[in-house]
Amino acid sequence: MIRVILAALLAMSIPAAVTAEPTPTASVEPAPNADRVLALIRARFGSHRPPPPFETYTLTRRQDTPDGQPDGQGSYVVHVWVRNADGAALTRTLVGNGTSGPLTFDRPAFNEPRDPGPPTADLFGAANGPSEYRVDSMETLGNVVHLRIVPMRDPERNRLREIFADKQTYELRKLIAADKLFIGGGTVYPVTFTITVGTVDGHPVVTYIQGLVGGNYNDSGKEVNYTFTAITFPHALPDWYFEPRTYGQHGGDAPV
Repeated sequence: MIRVILAALLAMSIPAAVTAEPTPTASVEPAPNADRVLALIRARFGSHRPPPPFETYTLTRRQDTPDGQPDGQGSYVVHVWVRNADGAALTRTLVGNGTSGPLTFDRPAFNEPRDPGPPTADLFGAANGPSEYRVDSMETLGNVVHLRIVPMRDPERNRLREIFADKQTYELRKLIAADKLFIGGGTVYPVTFTITVGTVDGHPVVTYIQGLVGGNYNDSGKEVNYTFTAITFPHALPDWYFEPRTYGQHGGDAPV
């Protein structure tokens, strides 16, 4: 909604021989419209792209059983070392007594049958490319601007549905996205992800995800939570981290 404020003209009481000059109208810059706000948010996020070449983090996944008890099978902690150029990652899951499990190769990603990530993922899909969304509504909530958006094409790929950003800087604060839960046997359920965004070393990063599974799913993990901690951006990582065929040669110098 664009609000234009016009200054009232002030009439002054003066002797008849003197002519009053009107008070100048205040010049107020109109607020940007909804599509412009979306463009500013995307541009602000895009200004941080590309992310650093390497990042490391700890991912904690937690879910409960249908009766509300912690689900040990679906809850775990994993350390991740990522090369952002191609998304390749070395991972190690923590096992009993806090020790690290075997070296495992992965490619963390959203909307895929594996754990989401990395924290610096391009949440717009192509932050510096043409917009794939139109704005359905916009409102201001304190210091936050809230957009409800609709994909203009390919909703399976363009999964964002709501955006929350700082009203002044347009830095991302939170997103609501449509995702999927992949169950063994090929069954897929819709998931609503609420994604919290923070900042590490000036880079926007995902810090927390809450997922709620729909589609009449009532098994373990109907609500699943991911927490991203210990996020760092090392200047380099060994090449062998991303060559799984060599993992057997590096048991003694593997990261923990």
